Amino acid sequence: MGHCEMLLAVAGLDQNALEERTRLLASKDWTSLPPYDRAAFFFAKKFSKEPWTIDDSDRARLIAHFGRYRALDVIWWASRCHYMTRVADGFQLPLERENVFAPPPSAEAAKKKP
Repeated sequence: MGHCEMLLAVAGLDQNALEERTRLLASKDWTSLPPYDRAAFFFAKKFSKEPWTIDDSDRARLIAHFGRYRALDVIWWASRCHYMTRVADGFQLPLERENVFAPPPSAEAAKKKP
């Protein structure tokens, strides 16, 4: 889940919100989420496990929740994230220790680092 956590941090979630969201997604009980989030997550899960089974009904469900162009965003991002995860796993690429998109520390904070 490291890559997912990094993306959630980049999206602005603090550590507590990030841990809560990760627990929720891992629980597979998504009933507390809005219907559009559930549709996107179910699509991504199916796309990850059996991409050859994606059909018109899956795309229609996304379009119903997001509209034509935002549904394409969901499909594109799911594709990109699955690809990047497989490349990182295949080459055993380590995650960065820190959020590479976070602003650099102030001069004062940098002086305090060992």
